[in-house]
Amino acid sequence: MLAKNTPSRWGKMNSSQMLKHCDLVLKVVLRKVELPDINIVFRAIGAATKMEMQIFNNGIPRNMPTFRKLIVNFECDFDESKTNLLNTLEDFRTASENKELPDHHKLFGKMTEKDWGFLEYKHLDHHLKQFNV
Repeated sequence: MLAKNTPSRWGKMNSSQMLKHCDLVLKVVLRKVELPDINIVFRAIGAATKMEMQIFNNGIPRNMPTFRKLIVNFECDFDESKTNLLNTLEDFRTASENKELPDHHKLFGKMTEKDWGFLEYKHLDHHLKQFNV
């Protein structure tokens, strides 16, 4: 179980902020958060990272850069963040079942439904492990 407002072992965000961050990341897939365009170098790094994660079944690389819009450096209510994330996960499941996921990501490039599921799973797993959950 997540302890409310417990900092991660790396100290960059607490559990409430992590839940909000994960909610925002899932909202990108649902087209509720728009990411800015990035240059070709970062797109190439993103595509290579996606490929490496899939080939080697790796997790999200530690200290991977994050879009500013997805950084949560403000106080969040734990219960509200948890509820919102669970609701967004349900929306993601529904969109996936209805084949409504986008075919492109600003960082990772071309995406399939399988890509979205894999990357979203790896992202959530990364942060839940970060908080020893």
